[in-house]
Amino acid sequence: MRAPAAPEPEGRKPSNAMSGPLRSGPSGWRRAASVLLTAGWKHRGPAGPSLSPPPAEGFRLLLLQRSKGQGFLPGAHVFPGGILDAADYSADWLSLFAPHHQPPRFSLNPSPPPRSPFPVLPADRTHAVDRALPDDVALRICAIRETFEEAGVLLLRPRASLAAAPEPARALPPPAGLAAWRAQVHRDPRQFLRFCEHLDCTPDIWALHDWSVWLTPFIQRGGRRYDTTFFLCCLSEPPPVYPDLAEVVGCKWSSPSEATESFVSKEIWLAPPQFYEIRRLENFASLSDLHKFCLDLALEEVERWLPISLLTADGRIQLLPGDELYLEDSDFLENVLTTEKKTEEIMKEGRKFHRLVIHSLNHVYSIHVTVQSKNKHVFPKNYVVSKSHL
Repeated sequence: MRAPAAPEPEGRKPSNAMSGPLRSGPSGWRRAASVLLTAGWKHRGPAGPSLSPPPAEGFRLLLLQRSKGQGFLPGAHVFPGGILDAADYSADWLSLFAPHHQPPRFSLNPSPPPRSPFPVLPADRTHAVDRALPDDVALRICAIRETFEEAGVLLLRPRASLAAAPEPARALPPPAGLAAWRAQVHRDPRQFLRFCEHLDCTPDIWALHDWSVWLTPFIQRGGRRYDTTFFLCCLSEPPPVYPDLAEVVGCKWSSPSEATESFVSKEIWLAPPQFYEIRRLENFASLSDLHKFCLDLALEEVERWLPISLLTADGRIQLLPGDELYLEDSDFLENVLTTEKKTEEIMKEGRKFHRLVIHSLNHVYSIHVTVQSKNKHVFPKNYVVSKSHL
């Protein structure tokens, strides 16, 4: 296997110190946050709760369909989320959280342990922003703001409330004037703080649990690259969802197993990280099991993964940390591995797997995991796509 020479990095782009998307390094990495929004599910008949069976996992997950006109992942079903903005770090949030929640942690759990040194991204440019909040607080605000912008869901709580109880949260009912406020926030992310002040609420940062961090793998020069933090939020019941009909044109609540079936049957399309995370959720039988797991995971290191692309003669494999072919080498921030062997040959030769096999012509994936997690986190259930779906 070999790696081609790395392309020249893209030039720097100016950013607005007051508000604007945050990038790090000369290659234009964008920081982002996303939330796996799960909810308990009760089937109701004409006269109240019915005896119809709940989803296989006992909860459902919100998936938003992106517009086909979007430049990134057009038409895909994704989790709510978007780009971190300078407004998410604003010092103005301090007075909104006061007096019950004080910096720097605002009653969150202690800071998570430091990440392993690999991968090291190019020099962080976000130091130019007046960062009044820790990264993990600003990223939570970003995920909550974007969930409001895209889905009209308000993960907020009254300012007077104390630290969250160890139980699933509730979304705030949609207030009057939601559409007008959403339009303002979409134009200027700083307006989200004004909206929270108007409602006398704070973003419910305590309801968002650390889950995973994914870096966009290098495929070709000029592609968009994201450093995305994924949170998980457990809601006691599903809130109403109002797609913005611009970035997001549809939505659906699906159990993890239902989402897998919809993807395999080509009813929906999922990017590799979303498919991986959905398969991971299939390990949990109920919302209470998932929520308890998140609470137990709170003090664990959140790993940041850089998938490495291995281009085979007939497809592509994304290698993840722990796989026998994975190389902890920063050259692969801007490189791929290549081989003249076919995917089937590569799979027959290996034993220690943590990889997604991408059957490129049909955009369907197989997941192979034979390694153990380094911390308490769970890995997804294996999934091998049948030949009938290729």
